[in-house]
Amino acid sequence: MAHTIQITVDAADPRGLGAFWCEVLGYQEQPPPDGFDDWDQALDAMGIDRSDPNRACAIVDPDGVGPRVFFLKVPEAKTAKNRMHLDVHTDPARLHLRRDELVDLGAVVVEEFDEPEGHWITLLDPEGNEFCLQ
Repeated sequence: MAHTIQITVDAADPRGLGAFWCEVLGYQEQPPPDGFDDWDQALDAMGIDRSDPNRACAIVDPDGVGPRVFFLKVPEAKTAKNRMHLDVHTDPARLHLRRDELVDLGAVVVEEFDEPEGHWITLLDPEGNEFCLQ
């Protein structure tokens, strides 16, 4: 039996990083649970402290196919290369246009590769997390 997964990302600015990744992946911020008009109502009902509105952010695939991505505020800064990264696939004809769009949103290009295995661009998100655009 397969299991569902959630990708959790430590962040200094969960809402900002969540907004960036919504644009990268075509995701949306997760709507509040059924029966609640907004997240404030839901968090109050769950007894969750709302004193830091940027404590966490969850984004989801609007089609319900991809995994939920959860950004959680942590006090420490990123200090090393990620041991895991996301590969984001795009139309090969739009690869460089998509790269430029992501740079405009705060990504940084690290290097471009043209190898027998394929063509991809390694970037950093606004908090320095590596990902590849293919």
